[in-house]
Amino acid sequence: MNFVEELRWRGMLHDIMPGTEELLNKGIVSGYIGFDPTADSLHVGSLAQIMTMIHFQRAGHKPFALVGGATGMVGDPSGKSQERNLLSEDVLQKNLAGIKGQLEKFLDFDCGANSAQMVNNYDWFKDFTFLDFIREVGKHITVNYMMAKDSVKKRLEGETGMSFTEFTYQLVQGYDFYYLWKNHNCALQMGGSDQWGNIVTGTELVRRKGSGEAFALTTQLIKKSDGTKFGKTEGGNIWLDAEKTSPYKFYQFWLNTSDEDAKTYVRIFTLFDEETIKALETEQDAAPHLRVLQKALAKDITIRVHGEAAYEKAIKSSEFLFGNVGIEFLSELSDGEVLGLFEGVPNFTINIADLEQGINIVDLLAAHTTVFPSKGEAKKMIQGGGTAINKLKINSVDDTYNNDNLISGKYLVAQKGKKNYFLIIAE
Repeated sequence: MNFVEELRWRGMLHDIMPGTEELLNKGIVSGYIGFDPTADSLHVGSLAQIMTMIHFQRAGHKPFALVGGATGMVGDPSGKSQERNLLSEDVLQKNLAGIKGQLEKFLDFDCGANSAQMVNNYDWFKDFTFLDFIREVGKHITVNYMMAKDSVKKRLEGETGMSFTEFTYQLVQGYDFYYLWKNHNCALQMGGSDQWGNIVTGTELVRRKGSGEAFALTTQLIKKSDGTKFGKTEGGNIWLDAEKTSPYKFYQFWLNTSDEDAKTYVRIFTLFDEETIKALETEQDAAPHLRVLQKALAKDITIRVHGEAAYEKAIKSSEFLFGNVGIEFLSELSDGEVLGLFEGVPNFTINIADLEQGINIVDLLAAHTTVFPSKGEAKKMIQGGGTAINKLKINSVDDTYNNDNLISGKYLVAQKGKKNYFLIIAE
């Protein structure tokens, strides 16, 4: 497998330094990508870089995942309009542990010569004094060179300007490349296209300080066809951590992509070969309503991130909301999964002590909650047979519900018609 050709046909390649392909064709190359430790989980925005590393390793090369324990204390100005908050060492250590656990799902850390390796730049920066840094690093890169970078220019032209801390970021990242080149024979840095300036500073430092040669490769930044930001929803980031984004919501994120985006994403985020992808696209074009491409994409990514069992549960969750799975399914879910399943659905909280005494169904739906705006409307809908609790039709306006009706001792699911769900939580 040819790494650069693989990125090309998948539409991932953005820019590549002359000589990089020749280097990669000679034998095993060590290369790295940096990951930002501002949270204890990566999100789908990081997946393109993870996929780059997977392809790199599958092509026989050795990937280094650099987690920026030191750079996380500084903040990268690339693509940002203002300076971000700096993190404490305790928070960083927690974040590093979370990220390492996630990367181990994708990369093989025990496969011989090209085993993946994780490094933390805090390890080589923690004892590096300021005076040592400006002597060993700063003297090799001119201010003119640093000022010419787009990421610096944009911030200097903006209203907030740029702190000295952020201005030095490219030197810190550049030194990472130099350190890995010198100590781990790392000849290539990869990253998103917005990182080109920082990466090239590293190759320049290797040339000037080490009299060596290093290379750069960047991938396309992922965008949605409608121009909105990839990886964001109204609820915020789509995380790889199941506690932050439930597998059901994660699966739905990919399932709900547009046809145009699905054709792009299936190349970038799956390991399907070109023949398989073209076959899926043919099926999709013949019957777009079946969403063959989206289903294949969502299944592949959900299984690789969360596992087969979580994928099956996500499918059942979808079927539950469309009426094909019974109410007992809710008892298989954790509280977080239940709330994730009903995210965006009206939620009501009632007093569990009141429910213990028994509550008339009309009062439950129109007084203790506002499933219906009035008791009159509730009675009318119940008498018309269009209301259910826990997927069982309510037979009479005189029915009473109590704690025995709770799912997992906590939940009642009300339905108005087939598709209008309401979650009632007894506390």
